[in-house]
Amino acid sequence: MKKLVFVMMVYGFFGTGSVHAQVFTLKSPDLGGQLTETQVFSGFGCTGKNISPALNWSNAPKNTKSFAVTLYDPDAPTGSGWWHWVMFNLSADVSALKTDAGNPSKTLAPKGSIQSVTDFGKPGFGGACPPVGDKPHQYLFTVYALDQEKLDLDEKAPPAMVGFFLNQHAIAKSSLIAYYGR
Repeated sequence: MKKLVFVMMVYGFFGTGSVHAQVFTLKSPDLGGQLTETQVFSGFGCTGKNISPALNWSNAPKNTKSFAVTLYDPDAPTGSGWWHWVMFNLSADVSALKTDAGNPSKTLAPKGSIQSVTDFGKPGFGGACPPVGDKPHQYLFTVYALDQEKLDLDEKAPPAMVGFFLNQHAIAKSSLIAYYGR
């Protein structure tokens, strides 16, 4: 297997144009440079455990009213990428997700949060599962700091619709990138 590099990307944009003293940062004790079988999907020919990683973030802008978390694969051979996880309406006092919080049946996600449908066709975390022989795919875990307490959407909202509202209300975002190929 090719050696893969772990990249952390931090994106910040602030509506006021002011410089934020500390950088909005996303970290994970469960992620390294590449995803493991723990974060790989169970289905579509993949035999992973389909467990979402623990995530924690810090230094959100002071005017943050809620958060959202997504996992997106821009390399999926669909023409539009692949949404693996879409969670929103995380209250402003939340700064972490536990390992496997992406499994709605375990009720580990923060109270009041919503996990909407992914490109797998159901709510919750759907791990990596790129085509066999394809180049390793990028998996972008992103936390959004939002200027609104709640998005008026439910668990049936498609990822593109959620993405539209996230981009309309984001005041900052931070991402981690991990890779996986098979």
